[in-house]
Amino acid sequence: QKNFFQASNPGQFENDSDVLWQRGHVPETIAYHGRVGINTDAPDEALVVCGNAKVMGRVMHPSDSRAKQNIREVDTNEQLKRITQMRLVEYDYKPEFASVMGIKDT
Repeated sequence: QKNFFQASNPGQFENDSDVLWQRGHVPETIAYHGRVGINTDAPDEALVVCGNAKVMGRVMHPSDSRAKQNIREVDTNEQLKRITQMRLVEYDYKPEFASVMGIKDT
């Protein structure tokens, strides 16, 4: 399988030092050093997808039980003490963030 990428603005890459895409260390991988935006030209995280994303496989996350071992029950009373020490907050999204993300109830 081959992957091809084309910049939306080819003039953006004027010399080799500007190119952030490179072959990965593992065969058949590509690495990009910077932020990637899909349907946005102003990504503010490593990957920003404005729209639906379809995944044809697993999505692994650090909280996924498949990534953990030695899972065991804890002392509930001790954990409740810790929870009472937590700082709880309410907030509103900034209007400019809410509009870009399509959030109606801020």
